[in-house]
Amino acid sequence: MSSAPATEPARFGRRRFGALAVPAGLALTGTSLAGCTAAGVLNALAPDRLAASGIAYGPDPRQRLDVYRPDGPGPFPAMVFLYGGGWVDGSRAMYRFVGDAFAAAGVLTIIPDYRLYPQVRWREILSDCARAYGWARAHAVGYGASAAAPALIGHSAGAYNAAMLTLDRSLLAAVGLSPARDISRMVGLAGPYDFLPLDTEQLRQIFGPGPATAATQPITYADGGNPPMLLLAGSADRTVRPANTLRLAARIRQHGGPVQDRIYPGIDHVELVGAIGRPLHLLAPTLHDCLAFLRA
Repeated sequence: MSSAPATEPARFGRRRFGALAVPAGLALTGTSLAGCTAAGVLNALAPDRLAASGIAYGPDPRQRLDVYRPDGPGPFPAMVFLYGGGWVDGSRAMYRFVGDAFAAAGVLTIIPDYRLYPQVRWREILSDCARAYGWARAHAVGYGASAAAPALIGHSAGAYNAAMLTLDRSLLAAVGLSPARDISRMVGLAGPYDFLPLDTEQLRQIFGPGPATAATQPITYADGGNPPMLLLAGSADRTVRPANTLRLAARIRQHGGPVQDRIYPGIDHVELVGAIGRPLHLLAPTLHDCLAFLRA
């Protein structure tokens, strides 16, 4: 755990991924690895365990997902990974290195696309994520997963999505599921969980129309009834400040819910997820800690 100040605001800035400088901001493409040379390198170096691609979980072209399968007969634990990109950017293809890394470790991994702003706003985005998770709950067994509930992992805006599905019970209820029963564990990587007031016009549009309320914030729904959660962040993250992680963990803990939080010294927003890729796993123990938590 970290003793970083819990009053640090959720603000946006710039960060570096290795030698690559990337402009950041939750409303900008810099918060995902889309268009990032480093993502291409990670994907090129990853083994290919893609078992199925472009499976539809809804009628829209963005409502598609990929499945990464471990070697062997199974059954395997399953997880769904929700990528970030400020709710305006990102694609499942850019995160092949995530699917391959977890599949190589024995976890059946499902990575969906979902609709983005300006096509939709936050409620529809979360509805897509719930539908994708519902598909995983119903169909992962057909790809070798065990019958146990999958885990849910997200990075950046994807961690927001994952936290909302885990904490706001109405989202999964809309697809006939319950977080307590149907999410085994949730991992959030550098998630914005408590970021009012909104400080860009694009964010105000995404979480509008009209002023964003507490109903848009994961921390609002933290009542201690959640499945086990692991919240990770980097101390050098200036895109989504680690105080978001500390505040949500503190709120869950206050209500007696199961949660762990860790702040990695010197790690920034993109390095946190990039370290899942095998070539960069020594940057931070992201993959190790996620796997240890999923297997606990």
